[in-house]
Amino acid sequence: MLNKSTIRVFDKKQWPEGLSHIPHPPKKLFIEGAVLSPNLKYLCVVGSRKYTSYGKEVCEKLIEGLKGYPIAIVSGLAVGIDSIAHYSALKAKLKIVAIPGSGLSRNVIYPQTNRKLADKIIEAGGTLISEYEPEFMAMLHTFPERNRLMVAISQAVLIIEAGQKSGTLITARLATDYNKDVFTVPGSIYSKNSEGPHMLLRLGATPITSSGDILEALGLERAEDGQKMLDLKYNECSVEEKELLNLLLEPIEKDELIRISGKPAHEINSALCMLEIKGLIKESGGEVYRV
Repeated sequence: MLNKSTIRVFDKKQWPEGLSHIPHPPKKLFIEGAVLSPNLKYLCVVGSRKYTSYGKEVCEKLIEGLKGYPIAIVSGLAVGIDSIAHYSALKAKLKIVAIPGSGLSRNVIYPQTNRKLADKIIEAGGTLISEYEPEFMAMLHTFPERNRLMVAISQAVLIIEAGQKSGTLITARLATDYNKDVFTVPGSIYSKNSEGPHMLLRLGATPITSSGDILEALGLERAEDGQKMLDLKYNECSVEEKELLNLLLEPIEKDELIRISGKPAHEINSALCMLEIKGLIKESGGEVYRV
């Protein structure tokens, strides 16, 4: 079984389709962690590095409300709203894709203060992606370059706080260029960090005031409580199905899952089929993982 912490070349056959339809697509990508699943909605969350307490709370609450839904949070591993989005997604047990402006080696991950965050993302079954060689150090031009990748793999971009001349707005412009939806959160008319979102609203961005707004905009059916739905489905599982779920602490190849379960392949395949029907697991690229 491939070690999930290994930095490896990302097989083009497994690239999200969006990466092939942008100007200047990457020639090569490096990946660490789980392969991206086509069964998830990818939401890019970006915002000001100099965030306010309002921006932090909004980011945390919005992502918390997505718990239990088939959504992955994409961001740039930067300080500020990016980091808050990653940590909030970890807490909500959502899939995470982080695309730094450097290579993926911990020696060069930028900023260095987020090395442990990168490790936590991998430990939680998330993904790190870069078009730069593993030991490549971040430079001024690499940040806008990586932004295009974040937008390309996402269905929509959510802007949380940005000044009118903020680099965050470059990401919003890319989303428009790539025909992706732009969401943004209204803020105080007295805050400089609201200037960017309010400008985007005037240009037609979708206003987001709750997690439900995000779910609706992404075309996902809303539930009273997404986690309660998953808990209910789990409680309805057979003993064998619960045993399998407890083995899926991280994405795992099906053959390896069968091996460590110690049970016949036909029994495991039958149980996996039922778990997928119940919406508790997904299978992609030969790997099985919990939703």
